[in-house]
Amino acid sequence: MKILIINGPNLNLLGKREPQIYGNQSFEIYLEELKSKTTIDLDYFQSNIEGEIINSLQTSNHDGIIINAGGYTHTSVAIRDCISGINLPVVEVHISNITSREEFRHTSLISPVAIGCVFGFGLKGYELALRYFIAE
Repeated sequence: MKILIINGPNLNLLGKREPQIYGNQSFEIYLEELKSKTTIDLDYFQSNIEGEIINSLQTSNHDGIIINAGGYTHTSVAIRDCISGINLPVVEVHISNITSREEFRHTSLISPVAIGCVFGFGLKGYELALRYFIAE
């Protein structure tokens, strides 16, 4: 099984950006820890550019996708439409609980087209999303 993890804008700053919300660990270090816990083939893509995220979704040859679209979660109809059209299972992940933050973060355009959502468990949310694919 091959799973692609996609992170959107500003998630390249994990470990540096607002550690009180996002923690002190970089995603690259976390990803190595996650890989050591599974036999599933994990690929990773991060971009601050909406179109690159869409291209990654459209060209994926994976069995499933875990996506944290960052701020695009609340604004990108294009990413939502892409997920709806690619015919791959997608789990939405957010490090923070977006429903307990600012009002503008409460609406996810991705949630309605994702098979499931994990919010508010820190980086552990990626592992929880991965468990869905393991159990499936």
